[in-house]
Amino acid sequence: MAYPVIIIVGPTASGKTGLAIDVAEHLSGEIVSADSRQIYRYMDIGTAKPSPEELARIPHHCIDIRDPDEYFSAGEYSRLARGTIDSLHHYGTAAVVAGGSGLYIKALVEGMFSGGGGDRDLRRQLKEEAERKGLSVLYERFRRIDPAGAAKIHPNDKRRIVRALEVFAVSGQPISKLQREKTVPAGFTPLYFGLDWPRDLLYRRIEERAESMMDAGLVREVETLLDMGFHPALNSMNSVGYKEIISYLRGEVSRAGALDLIKRNTRRYAKRQLTWLRSVGAVTWLPCAPESGSEQHVSRIVREYRAARSAHIHRPGPVKR
Repeated sequence: MAYPVIIIVGPTASGKTGLAIDVAEHLSGEIVSADSRQIYRYMDIGTAKPSPEELARIPHHCIDIRDPDEYFSAGEYSRLARGTIDSLHHYGTAAVVAGGSGLYIKALVEGMFSGGGGDRDLRRQLKEEAERKGLSVLYERFRRIDPAGAAKIHPNDKRRIVRALEVFAVSGQPISKLQREKTVPAGFTPLYFGLDWPRDLLYRRIEERAESMMDAGLVREVETLLDMGFHPALNSMNSVGYKEIISYLRGEVSRAGALDLIKRNTRRYAKRQLTWLRSVGAVTWLPCAPESGSEQHVSRIVREYRAARSAHIHRPGPVKR
């Protein structure tokens, strides 16, 4: 049995950060974020980044590691987070992974294909073709050569469609086939714990947090990012909370309208997160309610982690002949 690693998952606004901090404190451990937006500097309020006080309580990793205009893939996250977790394990420190980005967690645990070769000229040609003929033409080509891969990619995801066609042209193999063959699972055993809120209470928490973000200065945060020169079309800026405020600053919606859009889009995002989490299968779901504290959840997670760690330490060695 590989050494165990706690992974705390759940939809946005479910309380992952607070629970992870409590668990890490009990284990004298450290937290590895699995949030695809908290990696960006200067984006604090809209990403619900841990507060300075929370960051001071427990060492955090994979937070504030890129500027908003820097590219960072799930494959890069996987390599960085795995290296961090392995290093913590080497020194006897428990790693507590916390986050709601399904792609990051999948890449961390299962591995993420990052090869397949590249051809800059071909990539440029494909992008130009998409501009001339429409992205739907490239997506249809992708669907013909790799139906399994195309089924997992949105028809408007230009970057991934172009990448898939580029990989096929260079390698002669569908990208979905290469991904299956060349991903390397992590060297640890994931212990998934999910925060399970009744849907109506989760949506109430989402709406309350959206209002708190506005009160905390989300509009000013977005204004500052734009003043710093970060373009609204950046992937980082096309996040829930930021794109709606950009629309407000452009005069396209009212402040109240932007807040309503943030609430609506966050609820939709939470539904997608839950759909992915239900497919994981190995999650220990922790029932949540407003009147219940985190103590019982912390106790259960710590108990199961220690049992798994003990089983790892005391596993039988190879039989000598």
